Amino acid sequence: MPQIENPREYGASSSVAARRLLILSASLLCVAVANAANAQQAETIAAAQPAAEKVENKPSVPDIAAPTPPPADVALPEVAPIISDEEFKASIPPISAEDDPELDKPLESIAEFERRQAEAAKARENARKDSTSEADVPRVDRTPVPALADGDSVEAIGDAPISDAELAAPLPPLDSFDVTPVEFAAPEDADANRSIAYAVKVTGLEAPDDSTDADLADLFGDLSALYDGDGKADNIAMLRARLSADAELMSRILASEGYYDAVVNTRIDRGDRPDRSDAAAVEAARSQPITALIDVKPGVRYSFSDIVIDAKPTVPPKLIEDNFPLAVGEPIVAQRVQGAEAALALKLPEEGYPFAKVGQRDVLLDGDTGKGLYTLPVDIGPRGRFGGIETTGKLAFDVEHVGVLARFKRGDIYDSRMADDLRQALVATGLFAAVSVEPQPTGQSAGDDTEYVTVLVTQEKGPPRTIAATAGYGTGEGIRIEGSWTHRNLFPPEGALIARGVIGTKEQGVGVTLRRSNAGKRDRTFELITEATRSRYNAFNAITGRVAARMSYDSTPIWQKKLTYALGAELIATREDDYDFTRGVRDNDFYTIFGVSGQVGIDRSNSLLDPTKGFRLTALVQPEGSLAGRFSPYARTQIDGSAYYPLTDSIVLAGRVRVASIIGAARERLAPSRRFYAGGGGSVRGYGYLQLGPKDPNDDPIGGRSLNEAAVEARYRFGNWGVVGFLDAGQVYRGSTPDFSNLRFGAGIGGRFYTNFGPMRLDLATPINRRPGEARITVYVSIGQAF
Repeated sequence: MPQIENPREYGASSSVAARRLLILSASLLCVAVANAANAQQAETIAAAQPAAEKVENKPSVPDIAAPTPPPADVALPEVAPIISDEEFKASIPPISAEDDPELDKPLESIAEFERRQAEAAKARENARKDSTSEADVPRVDRTPVPALADGDSVEAIGDAPISDAELAAPLPPLDSFDVTPVEFAAPEDADANRSIAYAVKVTGLEAPDDSTDADLADLFGDLSALYDGDGKADNIAMLRARLSADAELMSRILASEGYYDAVVNTRIDRGDRPDRSDAAAVEAARSQPITALIDVKPGVRYSFSDIVIDAKPTVPPKLIEDNFPLAVGEPIVAQRVQGAEAALALKLPEEGYPFAKVGQRDVLLDGDTGKGLYTLPVDIGPRGRFGGIETTGKLAFDVEHVGVLARFKRGDIYDSRMADDLRQALVATGLFAAVSVEPQPTGQSAGDDTEYVTVLVTQEKGPPRTIAATAGYGTGEGIRIEGSWTHRNLFPPEGALIARGVIGTKEQGVGVTLRRSNAGKRDRTFELITEATRSRYNAFNAITGRVAARMSYDSTPIWQKKLTYALGAELIATREDDYDFTRGVRDNDFYTIFGVSGQVGIDRSNSLLDPTKGFRLTALVQPEGSLAGRFSPYARTQIDGSAYYPLTDSIVLAGRVRVASIIGAARERLAPSRRFYAGGGGSVRGYGYLQLGPKDPNDDPIGGRSLNEAAVEARYRFGNWGVVGFLDAGQVYRGSTPDFSNLRFGAGIGGRFYTNFGPMRLDLATPINRRPGEARITVYVSIGQAF
């Protein structure tokens, strides 16, 4: 008997075949109904047609459904068919009743089909109930498992097993449920302090710290991320990140001092772990800071075994050797190596090698000996001499005037300091938005194995106009504000027009100055001045007109000169009041004064604006003639000296003296404004402006023909701030020779704020042995040191 090898697969195949047959039967039923309807419609149409239009029907294969054709106005490309319609129709096998007898049976009605299906379903349900007993229902802990949504507690495939009796138990009634609303926890405060405290401990750094000039512990503390966190971190991860960064930092610091084999270990010490059952111990442990440990094992410190400079011979022969401060045997310190290379790169252009280039160093370390071989390639280039000057760009003035500012001559050995000085002098003119000075090779021999070097000046002309203002205050002088408008290049090169005005409680005035800077020579200046002023001081009231000419050779912050000079001439017309002792009243008188002047200065200080050592000496002579009724010639002379001595790096002791005299005319023949006075911010502090010296019965100063002044200051500077204590002394005398008697003293304290253009000054002073009418405190505000 044949065996069914695979009954599950066989049964499945029979079921599939049955379903396919049912679908085919339904399809044929639909086709038959459709054909019947079509036949009825065809008969109706045929009956309506004339007899002549009836055509014999011939059996044929129905056409295959074709897709909807595209619109007539759309042009599509020709596509060749894969298979022709005739070949496709021929390949379809015919279907007839001979192939399947079921096709020839009459179709049942829909009502009969539905009745048969309902009877079959009912029969299946009865059969299921008969075959399923109460014992077949699955139970869990003697509780029957309820049927699922399909009403069948026993499934063909099977539901997931239920092992929990609670799942099979019936649900409690609704009134037994607890309807208390759920209370949610309050959200955590995002700003709550969740930081952890920690301490930092570094070990093993003592030995390398003692062996180096640098303070390694202090350097590490300044750069450390752990120390920068002030002992607090948000979490352990942040603490670990800081600890890792500091380990790398420590390695770099040690390597910079020659410890290239240093080993840096890190760990986080949480202390002794408490017994978790002891709540107090756990809480105490949490309050103790965590310790971030950095353990340093520096290893050997490397030193130079040899120093090799790979360069061609220089002039002089030991130029590189004498200016390269590294030596064999000293530790390999990064800062010293970089400083030595930078010093060499600066020195070579200063000694005639403008195109010298310092190459990339090579340090070969020997771990067995702790030594390093240092090699530095240097391309010195050709030795040069100054040649010509060329200029390009948007010019403020021509190359000829650039040559006036240069402090070198053609044929001089090239010195980069002279090129930098030329650039600074160009900047000081105030006429450039940008300017550069660069050496350019020419290849032209200058003899003695040197070449001429062209100095290329690239100019970018800036705005030539400037508006400026200054302000000051002094007891006795009151408030004084001065403003000016300047066109620095109205008459090129460097021909300036300056208009100025003064507004103050004691002085008002206007003036115009024509000034030619660097006139034919660096820092030589010609000036033509015209001005009118009105002065109202206790010493005198005056309305003055002045015309003057002056030529000077002065120091500048860029080029402070050891010797300076000035020559000038002036014509003054002034109406001033003076006290007439014979009549006991103040009368106005008109003075016409013509004079010339000459001044010579010697400067051995180290700074023009803020000297800390050295001295200065200046002598001024002014022969003049005054016409007030009759001509009275006389000469004004004045000598000023100052000295500066640094007691420490931050404390400077400074002192000054002034002696002046007028010879050749009585005091009464001198215009009050041409006499000597003392007192004020630039004279004897603690007294009002011009208040020292002889006075009239109204206690107003009348001036004198001689004076002497002295001052001493102790200047202490810390950063950009400073404190000054001072003592001033001075007096004015009727005669032409100062006798240094009846000196008046003033003492005080001042503050300084140091800027890039000089210190700003605020001084408070008081007179010693104050007399009636003298202020208890005087205030002075200005720019620059008192002397």
